[in-house]
Amino acid sequence: MALRARALYDFRSENPGEISLREHEVLSLCSEQDIEGWLEGVNSRGDRGLFPASYVQVIRAHAAEPPPPARYVNLPADSFDPLLPHAVFKPATPQPPPEAVPGPFSLPPDDDGYPFPPTPYGGSYHPSQGSDDDWDDDWDESSTMADELGTLRSSHPDYKETGSQTSGHYCLSTQSELSLSSRGGYLAGHPHPPGSSAKSSATVSRNLNRFSSFVKSGGEAFVLGEASGFVKDGDKLCVVFGPQGPEWQENPYPFHCSIEDPTKQTKFKGMKSYIAYKLVPSHTGQQVHRRYKHFDWLYGRLAEKFPVISVPHLPEKQAAGRFEEDFISKRRKGLAWWMDHMCSHPVLAQCDAFQHFLTCPSTDEKAWKQGKRRAEKDEMVGANFFLTISVPTGPGASLDLQEVESQVDGFKAFTKKMDESTLQLNHTANEFARKQVTGFKKEYLKMGHSFKCLSQAFELDQQAFSDGLNQAIAFTAEAYDAIGGLFADQPRQDLDAVMDLLALYQGHLANFPDIIHIQKGALTKVKESKRHVEEGKMELQKAEGIQERCNIISFATLAEINHFHKICVRDFKSQMQHFLQQQILFFQKVTQKLEEALYKYDSV
Repeated sequence: MALRARALYDFRSENPGEISLREHEVLSLCSEQDIEGWLEGVNSRGDRGLFPASYVQVIRAHAAEPPPPARYVNLPADSFDPLLPHAVFKPATPQPPPEAVPGPFSLPPDDDGYPFPPTPYGGSYHPSQGSDDDWDDDWDESSTMADELGTLRSSHPDYKETGSQTSGHYCLSTQSELSLSSRGGYLAGHPHPPGSSAKSSATVSRNLNRFSSFVKSGGEAFVLGEASGFVKDGDKLCVVFGPQGPEWQENPYPFHCSIEDPTKQTKFKGMKSYIAYKLVPSHTGQQVHRRYKHFDWLYGRLAEKFPVISVPHLPEKQAAGRFEEDFISKRRKGLAWWMDHMCSHPVLAQCDAFQHFLTCPSTDEKAWKQGKRRAEKDEMVGANFFLTISVPTGPGASLDLQEVESQVDGFKAFTKKMDESTLQLNHTANEFARKQVTGFKKEYLKMGHSFKCLSQAFELDQQAFSDGLNQAIAFTAEAYDAIGGLFADQPRQDLDAVMDLLALYQGHLANFPDIIHIQKGALTKVKESKRHVEEGKMELQKAEGIQERCNIISFATLAEINHFHKICVRDFKSQMQHFLQQQILFFQKVTQKLEEALYKYDSV
C-alpha cells in the first residue's frame, strides 16, 4: 500500500519544487524519509513536490481508526519506544491545536515575473568557469572563487556540517529576544508550527527556503535582530535625502580610471601566457597592471560584501581565442565600462578592496597579499553589512513602508520591461551589424562589379567621345566598392559600443531581482510582526525594532535604485548621441563618395 499522509495545516508553496497543501487533505508520499525537515509527495490535485514534514501526519497502513488528534502529531524523539511492538508511539503531553496558524513567510518566488532567474552574481557570469586566467602565480593564494564561496557558506549562520564541525551564529542583539533553539527546532520538525507560542516567546517565522537571497545575504538575520558587531567610522555607508528621495552620500573625492595597453606577458619561462591591462587612476596618477583574474577576485569580494548594491558584471570569459586581437580589444572596452561604473558609484568607489586593487604596486607581492587577506577577512559582510548603513534620523526621517513597497514594485516592472527591451535591441543590433559586415558589403561589391563590367563594355567602343563616359562609369564602380567597405567597418564605430553598453546593463538588471527580494523579505517580516502585535502575541517594542531595521534596508534599496536611474540616463544619453553622430558621419562619407562619382559625368 502506498504511503499516505494527512495535512494538518494549510501550506502555500513559495518556490519552484514546492506544492501547496490544504488542511485535512490526503497526500501520497514518495518516501517517509524526510530531507532536512521536508517530505516529497503528490497532493490531491496531482501536483508533485516538497512540503514541510511538520505540516503533515503520516497515515500508517495498519491504522483503521480515524486520524488521531493533532496532539499526537510530530511527536518528540523521546516519545518513541523502539522496543514496543509495531513501533507504537507514546502520546506526549496534549497540546491544544493552534487557533490560527499563520503561513510561513511569503517571499516572492524566484520566477516572479522576471525573464531571468536570479543567480549568485546575476546573469550568466560565473567567476570560476573556464580556464581563462588561472590562479597559480605568486600574486595569489591557491584558492579560487569557488573556494571562497565554500568558505562563505561554511561561515554562514544557517550552514551546518555534520561531524565534529560546528556552525557559528550571529550574536543576538539586545533589540531582539529571538530564540535560536526555537528556530532550530522548527526547521528540524519542531512540534509547534509558527504562531502557536505565547506572547512572551512569540517570534516572526523564518523562511522555509534557506537558499533565498533574503536569507543568504544576511537580510533575515539582520531584520530579526541577530546581527551585532563593531562598526568603525570608516566603514559607515551614509544614505541621505536628495531631490529624488534617498540616495548614497556622494564621494567627496571623485576620480576615474583608464584601462589601456593590453599586453601579452609570459611566466614560467614562456610556458604560460596571459594578458595584462594598464590601469591609471586619476587620484594617484600611478599606473598598475592587472590581469583578468584580479578583476575576477575583486568582483567576488564586492558581490559578497554588498548584497543591496548592484555590482557591475565583468565581461564574460572565453576558453578559446583569448589572445586574438578582436577579443582583447572587446574585453578592454568591456572592462572600461565596468571600471567607469565602479568609479561612479559612491559606495563601491570608496571600498577598501577596490582601492587596494587600484593602488597596490604591481611589483609588491607582499603588499598585495596583505590587502587581499584583509578583504577576505572583512567582518562587515552578511548580516553585519547592514549595520554599516547609516540613515537619516529625527522627525519625518522614517519612510512610509507602503509607499516604499509601491516604489519598489514600480521599479520591478521597469526593470522587467527594460530587460526585455535590451535583449531585443541587442539581438536586433547584432543582426544588423552582421548584415552590414557581410550582406550589405557583398551587395555593394556586386553593384560595383556590375558597373565595372558596363565600363569594360564601353571600352570596346573606339569612339573618342566615349572615353569620358567610360572613366565616369569606372569611377562609379570604385565608389560602390568603397561604400561596401564603409558598411563593413561601420559597426565598430557605432553598434559595437551600443551592444557593449547593453551587455553591462543586462548584468545590472540581473542583479536587481535579488536586491528586491531582500527588501520584500524585510517588508514581509514587518507585516508579520504587526499582525502578531494585533493578536497579542508579540510586544510592541520588538515589532518596532523589526520595523526600524526594515527601514534601514528600505533606505539602502531606494538609494541604489536612485543611483541606477542616474547612471542609466547618463549612459544612454551619451551612447545614443555617439551612435547618431557616427551614423551621420557614415552617411556623409557615403554621400561624399556618390557626389564624387556624380561630378565625373559633368565632363562627359
